This record gives sequence, C-alpha cells and structure tokens, in this order.
Amino acid sequence: MKRILVGILFCLLAAGLAVAADQGGILPRSFAGWTESGAPQTTTNVAQADAAYPAVLREYGFTGAETVTYTRADGRKLTVKAARFNDATGAYGAFTFYRQPAMRTEQIGTKAASANERILFFRDNVLVDASFDRVTGMSAAELRELASLLPAAKGSASNLPTLPQYLPKPDAVENSAKYILGPQALLATRSGLTSEQIDFSHDPEILLQDYSSPSGPLTLTIIQYPTPQIAGERLRALQTAGPSSNLLARRSGPLVDVVTGTIGSSEAKQLLDSVNWEAEVTWNEPTYLSKRDNIGNLILGIFALIGVILLITFIFGVFYGGIRMVLKSMFPDRAFGRPPGVEIIQLHLGEESTPNK
Repeated sequence: MKRILVGILFCLLAAGLAVAADQGGILPRSFAGWTESGAPQTTTNVAQADAAYPAVLREYGFTGAETVTYTRADGRKLTVKAARFNDATGAYGAFTFYRQPAMRTEQIGTKAASANERILFFRDNVLVDASFDRVTGMSAAELRELASLLPAAKGSASNLPTLPQYLPKPDAVENSAKYILGPQALLATRSGLTSEQIDFSHDPEILLQDYSSPSGPLTLTIIQYPTPQIAGERLRALQTAGPSSNLLARRSGPLVDVVTGTIGSSEAKQLLDSVNWEAEVTWNEPTYLSKRDNIGNLILGIFALIGVILLITFIFGVFYGGIRMVLKSMFPDRAFGRPPGVEIIQLHLGEESTPNK
C-alpha cells in the first residue's frame, strides 16, 4: 500500500512540474553573454501580464507570460517580457497591437520593430518585449540569438494569417497595420468601425492599415468572413448605414474592404478597388473519363483475360499430353498405364448377388 501511495504522489508531482514547465520556461536562462539575474516571474493571469488591455490579450489567445531580467559582466541590464499565445496568429495580432508607426522595422524573429532602447518582436506563438538600458551595435544580433532559443510552435499553430497579402503597398504608412480578432481590440485601435457594423458573431478576421494621399489620410480595413454569403450580408448592412457613415465599402469573395477618411477623393476609390480576393482552386478529381472508369474498357479487359487463360490452358494441355506420350513410348508398361494382364476392378453394384450356401 505504501508503494502505491508513493507512486501516486510521484505521478502527481511529475504532473505538477510538467504544468509548471508548460506555463513558464519561455525564455532561456542565458544567451549571447546575457545571464539571468534573479528568479523569473511567470503568470497565466492576463491582468498581470497587461493591466491596461487584459481583454485584448484574451482575444488573441493569451496562455502565459514570463519576465526575466538579464545582466552582463560589464554591468549592463536587459529586461525581457515574453507572452505565449495559442498560435502564431495571436502573437502576430498582439505584435501589431503594441507596435507603433513611429517604430523602425527590424530583422529579428518573424517580425520586429524598435523604438530606441525598446525592441518588440515575435517568433511563432511567442511575443517578446525587450528593454535595454543601453543599445549597442550588437543588440539586434543578441536578440536574434534569443529568438532562435524560443520554443517553437507545433503543427498549424505556427501558421500566420493570410490577410496581410491583400494589403496594397503603395502609400502605406509603415508599421501601421493592426490585426484584430475581437471587439476589444477594435475599440482600442479606434478604427472608425463599430462592433455592430462588423458583427463578431461570425468570427471575422480584421486587418486595417493607414495610407497617406494628397487629399488626406485614409484607412483601409479588410474584413474576412467564413463565406462569401456572410460577406455579402455584412456589405449590405454597411451600405444601409448611408453616406453619413463616412465610409466606402466593397466585397471581393469572402472579403469586405472598407475605406474611411477622406472618402470623397479619387485615391479613396482607387484604394478600395485595389483589394481583390483570388480563390485557390485545387483539382483533386479528373474532368474526363479515365480508362479505369470506362465500362467498355472493362469488358474488353475481361475478354482479353479469358483469352489469355484459354491460351495458357491450351499450351499446358499440349505440353502435358506430349510429355505423357514421350514417357509412354520410352517406358512402356511403366508410366501412365497398366500392363495388359491387369484388369480393371469392377464392383458390379447393379447386379443381383447369389447368396452363399
């Protein structure tokens, strides 16, 4: 009994350690000359990760966070905050939410942006916010090594959203794109659209970006719905709002693109028409009748098989008969027959038998 209890306690302890490792363990203990200083702070409470926007992080699929302070031998200090999400889509959305247009694009992880001593980047489903006490020429390289040590997402969790490929590049304001999955993020970004206009009950994906034009600033919002039918319904709802809504709307497949801002300009109409959804069609069935599916070819194949069987039977019969004749001529009364004096045994079952006297 004691052994059983010890085994159960050991399993519970192992499970607890596994859960703790899954909740934390995002950041390495050391990298590129930086060493952990003090115990890391881990949490699964979204309010502790960001007290200002907990609902936004929840919409992006927040699962846990870890904060580690690193130091170097020369006394420098680096504070790194890492947040883990269900998939790369959530990490990308949170990255765009915290990124500001004033930031500069960096080549770290999947995507990165920097503002002085602060560098924001994500890799797969992990978002990292690093704050240096002093930036050097090696800071970006050091964070690239950190990005390579982050835990990788498995399977489809590493897939990024496809909406960014529909954003027009000319006149786009750098680092202004925002990827939105819920009403709280929409409200915080002040996109010009309301939750009622978008209708989050259909689980849409939203991507908006600012553009500059001679007539004034413009904002393009692309909304992807599960089906073209839902997109058409939402387009009619937007158009019913009338010209007082100060927007232009258009549908392309399951996408509804909306332009707000100086919509009376020709640039607004051109920006609206520049979003076009292209369906990817994969032919997994033939469009013609193959030889295998043709009933006529099947019948011909059956007759051909019968002919082959008959031919094999004829050849085997000729071969067997010839061998028998040769052996009988070479070894008479020894092979394939009986001597002339041997009679066939007959039972005479149909005749009446005489009783024994």
